[in-house]
Amino acid sequence: MTPHEFLKYTPTSNCGDCGYPACLAFAVAVTKGGVTAELCPHIDPSTLPAELSGQQAENGEAGLKNVDRGQEERDMALVEHLKSKVRDLDFASLGLRLGASWSADRPDVLIFSFLGREAKLGRDNVSLDNKSLVDPRDLILLYNYVAFGGGRMPDGNWVGMESLPNSISKIRTLATYCELRLAERFSGRGARIVELCAHLDAEEGPADQSADVGMIISVMPHVPLYLLFWDEEPEDGFSAKVKVLFDHHVMDFLDLESLVFAAERMSDRLAELDI
Repeated sequence: MTPHEFLKYTPTSNCGDCGYPACLAFAVAVTKGGVTAELCPHIDPSTLPAELSGQQAENGEAGLKNVDRGQEERDMALVEHLKSKVRDLDFASLGLRLGASWSADRPDVLIFSFLGREAKLGRDNVSLDNKSLVDPRDLILLYNYVAFGGGRMPDGNWVGMESLPNSISKIRTLATYCELRLAERFSGRGARIVELCAHLDAEEGPADQSADVGMIISVMPHVPLYLLFWDEEPEDGFSAKVKVLFDHHVMDFLDLESLVFAAERMSDRLAELDI
C-alpha cells in the first residue's frame, strides 16, 4: 500500500493527534516505516486491510528513521550502480553528446553546468563548485545524465509532463514539489523570478507564450526546463500559477523520476537564491 492509498483511512485533518505534523507524514510512517496505524485515534481498526492490522506499535520518531534509513540505503545503492554503468564509458565522446567539457589532461572527468554551478563528474566522485557532492539524490541525477549517454538534441518543442509516456503518476509529484511551491513563493513577485534566473544563465522563452514570465533554465546542458509563471490576480480571484514544460526529446537524457527531481532541484535552487 502506498502512503496516498492509506490516506483514505485518515481524517486528513492534520490534527497531530498521532504525533505527526500531517496525515501524509503519518501515512508514510505507516506504509514505509512500520508504524502502527492505530496511533491515529480517528481510524477505525476494523476498517484496516489485513496487511496493516497486525503491525506492532512503534513510536513516530523511530518509524520515520526507518523510512529515512531505508531510502538512504536504496539511494546509495543506486549511486553505486550508476557509477558502475559509467566506469567504462568513453568520456571523450560523451562530452560531445552531453554538452560537457573533456580534456586529455583529465580523461576521467566531465565538466558541465548544473543549475548555474560547475559540476566535475569523475568515475567515482563528483564535485560542485570544487566542493565534494555527497547528497545521493544529486549524485543519482548527475550520474544518470551521463549514463543515458545523450540522444536527440533539444529543439524547442515544449510539452507538459502529461505528454511524456507513462507519466500519470509523476504529474502530482511535479506539481507538489515544484510548480505549487514556486507559485506560492513568488506570488506577487514575478520580477524576482526573472532576476534570480539570471544567476542560472537562463534565457527568456518565446514571445508568443501567455505567461507573465517565461524563462528557459538548463538544469544540465541538454535538459532545459521552460518555467512559465502567471502572477496572482486577486481582484479576479486567481492565484499565482506555475507550469514546467520539457523539451519533447528530454527522455533521451533522463528518465521520468530524474526529470521530476531535476524540476525539484530547480525549485530548490531558486529558493536558495531568494534571500
